[in-house]
Amino acid sequence: MAEAHQAVAFQFTITREGIDLQLSHEALRQVYLSGLRSWKKRVVRLKNNVITGVYPASPSSWLFVVIAILATMYTRSDPSMGLIAKIQEHLPCQTVVSAVLFSTLLWLSLIFTMKLCLKQLLSYHHWMFEQHGNLSNTTKVWVMLVRIFSGRQPQLYSYQGSLPNLPVPTIKDTIKRYLESVRPLMSDSEFKRMTTLAKEFEDSLGSRLQWYLKLKALWASNYVSDWWEEYIYLRGRGPIMVNSNYYGMDFLYVTPTPIQAARAGNTLHAILMYRRKLNKEEIKPVSELGPGWGKHAQCERIFNTTRIPGDETDSVVHWQDSEYVAVYHRGRYFRLWLYQAGRMLSPREIEHQIQRILDDPSPPAPGEEKLAALTAGDRIPWAQARKEFFSSGVNKRSLDCIEKAAFFVSLDEEEQGMMGDDPEASLDRYAKSLLHGKCYDRWFDKSFSVVLYKNGKTGLNAEHSWADAPIVSHMWEYVLATDSFRLGYNEEGHCKGDVNPSLPCPQRLTWDISCQERVRRSLAVACALADDIDFHVFPFRDFGKGNIKKIRMSPDAFIQAALQLAYYRERGIFCLTYEASMTRLFREGRTETVRSCTSESCAFIKALEHGKPADVCRRLFRTASEKHQLLYRLAMTGAGIDRHLFCLYVVSQYLGVESPFLKKVADDGYGVSYAIVGEKLMCFHISSKHSCPQTDSHRFGTQLRKALLDLLQLMSGDQPEESRSEQNHGPKPQSKKEL
Repeated sequence: MAEAHQAVAFQFTITREGIDLQLSHEALRQVYLSGLRSWKKRVVRLKNNVITGVYPASPSSWLFVVIAILATMYTRSDPSMGLIAKIQEHLPCQTVVSAVLFSTLLWLSLIFTMKLCLKQLLSYHHWMFEQHGNLSNTTKVWVMLVRIFSGRQPQLYSYQGSLPNLPVPTIKDTIKRYLESVRPLMSDSEFKRMTTLAKEFEDSLGSRLQWYLKLKALWASNYVSDWWEEYIYLRGRGPIMVNSNYYGMDFLYVTPTPIQAARAGNTLHAILMYRRKLNKEEIKPVSELGPGWGKHAQCERIFNTTRIPGDETDSVVHWQDSEYVAVYHRGRYFRLWLYQAGRMLSPREIEHQIQRILDDPSPPAPGEEKLAALTAGDRIPWAQARKEFFSSGVNKRSLDCIEKAAFFVSLDEEEQGMMGDDPEASLDRYAKSLLHGKCYDRWFDKSFSVVLYKNGKTGLNAEHSWADAPIVSHMWEYVLATDSFRLGYNEEGHCKGDVNPSLPCPQRLTWDISCQERVRRSLAVACALADDIDFHVFPFRDFGKGNIKKIRMSPDAFIQAALQLAYYRERGIFCLTYEASMTRLFREGRTETVRSCTSESCAFIKALEHGKPADVCRRLFRTASEKHQLLYRLAMTGAGIDRHLFCLYVVSQYLGVESPFLKKVADDGYGVSYAIVGEKLMCFHISSKHSCPQTDSHRFGTQLRKALLDLLQLMSGDQPEESRSEQNHGPKPQSKKEL
């Protein structure tokens, strides 16, 4: 209660003499500084909006145009060709004012023209299909023009207004690519039937659906993104835990400090540093050609964002900057303020506050410990419970505190990471902990939750609907690098700096929970889902992308071929394979699918497994790699298959018509995520379900290791002797104990 009284700016009591008003000057000072910080942020936001709005010009260019027009008029010339006089006729004003108005209109017209030119330039994508280091003259001219029309140094959102809209592919092209993608997976009779269905669809219903889709593309900035967010993510009524949310890991081989509170101090401070750079738009946009345009519109919802459950569909709600985070520890929820007197708390101060939470001996309130299980279970029960039990009173205030927090923090009591006698098994446990935890110690609706373990390891769990993984990955890479290489720790492992002893203690959130039975049911659903996940994570250190580049091959295409080979060796068949690609070359672009299983890759794998000569296999492998790269580039430039078919299906549902061609494809195989780290390390995350008798993540991991080694050995025979010697002297295979 003492902290609560300190936070009140004034108190009053009624006496016989009247009202006795007691002012707290320190509290008023805090209010003033907090308000000052808020206004500073508004001014910065307004300034950035103006700068972004006039891009590729600059606000100062307006003054240049005005001076140029006035100087021309001083020489008794009329650059407006009579327009300034017309303005004076309709708006009684002095000649100088009319000239300024004309200059402003001219300036805005020039900006509009430059934006249109830049938009047309950014619609050129042929450079993606040219060989590296061998650009055509057309592309060289294009690069020069882009640099000219890009003008000054762009900010984070500068290119958003100039990015082209995602084009709608033709029905004919999409169907052709679709049939090509399913050919290696079907028998002759199945493919003949599918070809007939596709032809019927193209000649009848497809054209009608396409007309509606083109109409939407003219109206909307992206004909896919809003439907993708709504129907793929927000309308799903099953659990978002596991099915939608994803995770990010800490360093595998390094733990900067074993002190949980200290790691939390640096991590949370680094996240706030990233948010400050984001608010000031100091994070530079990135394109495939380096600094430039990029997929950054989603960055606006990284912080202060929560997914709200609904009966039919969820919604993503974003608030203005919040100055606190919600923290979970031993079944209790806390509000932790990260700013004081308008300034950001230092890492050492955050560590001190986190340690206060860790040392707090108070028990959780009845029903509080497993409350977050509601966010892990089915969405409809959570939506109903939210309306019934959390729409008023103390529960609403505490729920608002969590949902409006900058992000969520979970302080775990267990240790995780690569450790012990079986490091790969410990990695599996670490991954599952980040993915679902205990099913009640993560607030899965928050845009992201930072997890901090007892031994100093960290990680995060992110909700998927508001943005794609690269947005969170960029932030997380910045946080890990800033934590270890910029902020650092002292010799004892604590954060650097001093502590302000006057900091108020973190505030416990209070609850009056009477829906324990619903919490138990949601927890049962979530636990069943979590227990069904078969997870295997392993770092591959035998070679990395450096060795793959020496054989003149795309690392991504190489890995995709290894995945196909591993699956074929395990099951003896090929399967439909989806690889996500980005469509950030377009406005509000999200993802597209690359269908990695192609006729070319199947021909190569069959040749390899049937013992064909090595030179034949190498030639087929390169053909398959080139085809994969072509498909990836087509997907990135808006010529993919699946998003177009998805939108056609949505239109058909709106119109109430059915098409056998647009039926959904079910999958019960593997989910594989991989990260290429530096030149000599690749990390693979393999998931499947125990309930599927045909899959085993550890077995597939073994096949994948062997496939990677076999492919490199095959392609190394195509290299000069010196290159093979360099590859043979790479890092030796590590045993489990050495790992």
